Amino acid sequence: MYSEERRFETPKPVVKVCTKTKELEFGGKIGTFFMMLILPVIVLYLVLMCTQEDPSVLNFPPPLPAFESLWETRVFCVFLLWFFLQALFYLLPIGKVVEGTTLSNGIRLEYRINGFYAFILTAVAIGISLYFEIELYYLHDNFLQFAACALVFSVVLSIYLYARSLRASEQELSTAGNSGNIIYGFFMGRELNPRIGNFDLKYFCELRPGLIGWVVINFAMLLTEMKVQHLNIPSLSMILVNGFQLLYVVDGLWNEEAILTTMDIIHEGFGFMLAFGDLVWVPFLFSLQAFYLVKHPNELSWLTASAVIALNMLGYYIFRSSNSQKNSFRQNPKDPKVAHLKVIPTANGKNLLVSGWWGLVRHPNYLGDIIMALAWSLPCGINHILPYFYIIYFIVLLIHREARDDRLCKKKYGLAWEKYCQRVPYRIFPYIY
Repeated sequence: MYSEERRFETPKPVVKVCTKTKELEFGGKIGTFFMMLILPVIVLYLVLMCTQEDPSVLNFPPPLPAFESLWETRVFCVFLLWFFLQALFYLLPIGKVVEGTTLSNGIRLEYRINGFYAFILTAVAIGISLYFEIELYYLHDNFLQFAACALVFSVVLSIYLYARSLRASEQELSTAGNSGNIIYGFFMGRELNPRIGNFDLKYFCELRPGLIGWVVINFAMLLTEMKVQHLNIPSLSMILVNGFQLLYVVDGLWNEEAILTTMDIIHEGFGFMLAFGDLVWVPFLFSLQAFYLVKHPNELSWLTASAVIALNMLGYYIFRSSNSQKNSFRQNPKDPKVAHLKVIPTANGKNLLVSGWWGLVRHPNYLGDIIMALAWSLPCGINHILPYFYIIYFIVLLIHREARDDRLCKKKYGLAWEKYCQRVPYRIFPYIY
């Protein structure tokens, strides 16, 4: 009876103190300082290049606009309206509430899963605005100004996040950003999950204003292309770019719960890196193909379009099925869909998959992501490298992230990880170490 009672006792979370990290990423304080200067310049430069008649990256420097023209108060007000509208949708008491994974400080936080509902409400709001003849061309005509406003907002948000982290307790800090250096902490983020009441700032920014904004920007570019190119229907290239990226965003929102097990949520602090990435990099660079096609149309034959669609669906199949397999296993290893998979047990009680998708390469989801990224760029043609910036950046990002994953897992799983690497030597691409 004593054994039965103990089995059903609710374990108390063990609160762990966050130690200061000594292993600095991204070149440490010097590297992160220059990244904070260079990344905004890249965004503004690429957006500006897309507006040029000849968008060759060799035409450097492009004609620079007057500095004061980058800022417009009305644009900033529209950006704030968008941000707080998404915050309102996030706070609505719809959708289920789930617990995240146990964090390094021993705590499990609760999250409301309603991103897909927010997307539906956003679509309704866009439909209403079109009904009242509110032109979305404004997004295209002031795209550079919107990017500048988002940049300013992300910097202000990062300053607030760093300031509030100074009052946070030790167990609320992120191991990755708690280095004791101001520049590095500002970039990486000191606080792991900053919240205002139940409003989780990092979780909200990961999926809402930037990701849903990406789709809205694409749709605005589609309407603008029809106006600029005098088309009755969008071009096939624009339809493919919008369709592929819409599928990707809807998939992320539909499977919103899966983000709770990602490195961004369980490991990274919330600082400039994620704030800038979520609010500036994602919406304004991931929509670069649609922005490019407005003034640089590319005609596709149905045969070429069919091949590109097949390529995107292949990437999506690998991406979705591998992620679903991993998430199903994490939720219930005895599920008939994953119970047959082979594993390597670890000292901390977790198991490492060594069969199925995760027995082919260590990151099959990354492989699917890269294939899709190529399919998103191909509708823009091969005249310029500018639309291919996304896939070039994405390959570099995923290779770097894989290396970070490897170091973290080696520290976490020890000998079991070494055995896993022997069983699955290929990192992202099959037959390439």
